Amino acid sequence: MTSKVTLEHNNLRENDLVATRLRKWLRDKGTLAINLISSPGCGKTTLLEKTLEMLPLGTRAAVLTGDLQIDKDPGRLGRYGYPARQIITAGACHLDARMVENQLADWRDERLDLLLIENVSNLVCPASYDLGEDAKIVLLSPTEGEDKPLKYPVIFCKAELMILNKIDLLPFVPFDAALAMDNARQMKPNIEIIETSCITGAGLEQWVAWLAGRAIRKKATFNAAATTHLRPILM
Repeated sequence: MTSKVTLEHNNLRENDLVATRLRKWLRDKGTLAINLISSPGCGKTTLLEKTLEMLPLGTRAAVLTGDLQIDKDPGRLGRYGYPARQIITAGACHLDARMVENQLADWRDERLDLLLIENVSNLVCPASYDLGEDAKIVLLSPTEGEDKPLKYPVIFCKAELMILNKIDLLPFVPFDAALAMDNARQMKPNIEIIETSCITGAGLEQWVAWLAGRAIRKKATFNAAATTHLRPILM
């Protein structure tokens, strides 16, 4: 047991070193990186499709999507004109920072506005791995049960935003949306919540506006850092 705990600790420590390097690269590029996490069947890929479809013209975006074995999502996502790549984890239940860094290696010269990372469908392991992202976002759907935030507290504590997706199903399933949101706020009182449906379009504009707001904040930080760096030359 001790050796297993030590191995996990070492893996996380190495991951954090890579994530720190990756975060600096993304900061220096002014790229907003978002890590989407959910259980299987929550609709992450469909939400990404809708997101790419709604991005403002001229947005420089890219997608990385993780899966245990199959290589299917890039075909779905690539049709929107943005580069999309699959990370096959070969059984691993999460993405790690090195997987992401390796996929970005030949995008080093790209000036991306937005990097969307779709993690492996799992609420446990992805919560522990920093990918250098600006925000973790957790998805919940009415088919899962209102107690998911209480059963998987770590990801709901670490997530900046919860998306309650598939709200078009609410009339047809025994799911108390208000209770689910209350449970999420028990885990993290200041968690933001957006309710969405990729069928009806409800909440999607709010979601894209949330991304735009975060991107503006990231660009402001990037521009401020660039100005500070150049100030001695300008003076």
